[in-house]
Amino acid sequence: MAEFRRDPVDGKWVIIAGERRKRFVGFHTEPYPETGERCPFCMGNESLTPPEIFAFREPGSKKDGPDWRVRVIPNREPILRVETELEREGVGYYDKISGLGAHEIIIENPSHKQYYSQLSLQNLTEIYLAYRERIMDLKKDQRMKYVLIFKNHGQTAGAMMDHRHSQLIALPILPKQIIEEMRGAKEYYKYKERCIFCDIVHQELSDKERLVFENEEFIAISPWAPIFPFELWVMPKNHRPSFDQSPDQLFGLLAQAVKSAMLKLDQVLQYPHFNLVLHTVPFGEEKCDYYHWHLEIMPRLTQVAGFEYGSGFYINPVSPEEATNWLIRAEG
Repeated sequence: MAEFRRDPVDGKWVIIAGERRKRFVGFHTEPYPETGERCPFCMGNESLTPPEIFAFREPGSKKDGPDWRVRVIPNREPILRVETELEREGVGYYDKISGLGAHEIIIENPSHKQYYSQLSLQNLTEIYLAYRERIMDLKKDQRMKYVLIFKNHGQTAGAMMDHRHSQLIALPILPKQIIEEMRGAKEYYKYKERCIFCDIVHQELSDKERLVFENEEFIAISPWAPIFPFELWVMPKNHRPSFDQSPDQLFGLLAQAVKSAMLKLDQVLQYPHFNLVLHTVPFGEEKCDYYHWHLEIMPRLTQVAGFEYGSGFYINPVSPEEATNWLIRAEG
């Protein structure tokens, strides 16, 4: 029997419908077709990319040369450009803003073929430290309001290249998803004087029905109303509004939580295509009492179609409790 579930943060409704599982798109693990071209993200091909912005390197290595571990570069074909002037214009009762922003690539590892779950804890830690470094730097530009960091793995998830990488887009306006999350969290705080994310952490640690992983600082959970089958959230246990305000020692434990979550997903789903998105507070909200940064990992096993676009409801054929039962039995 299908049921509606409401996301407690942003209020969206999801339909959990196990009988529709036969309509899965399927597990997408196909590699990208070989093109014979040199991969610009592989070590030794640094001349094929724009000059690096930031990198973790071996001692003595030179900028834009080999011997790097994590490397951040501008996107060669950016969606938004930092050189653009911020201009707002009304066209009748319509609005438009110039394409100001920044678009960067975080090349996660020199190796072309490693899966995300196969990256070492040190490698993952440096990836997240690179995220923090770039957010802190872009925050200096007062025209920017938000930095969205995301990872697309696999063609079904929107990735255009096989080499492991994340992307960063700095924006002069807030994304609608963040506005809705912030609004829902603020309303909850006004009513209960507590952070809704902290309450979610406490309940999931108590119930353990949807708890997939736990260490000293983080939990990985199947959220109550997931849009996608086997969706996972990785959340700090303590109240932490701003990702870039997190202390250094936290990122190793974050790496441990994400690696464990991805190992479980890869074992159960056979290396699925997925999206990973960082949700954090907008610039200027670093001391927010009601919001809590987190990572959302979304395997792409189903398609969004007319019903979802037309209604705003998402259909998920796997309940989070059932997904959790599969994942906690997996190694990771």
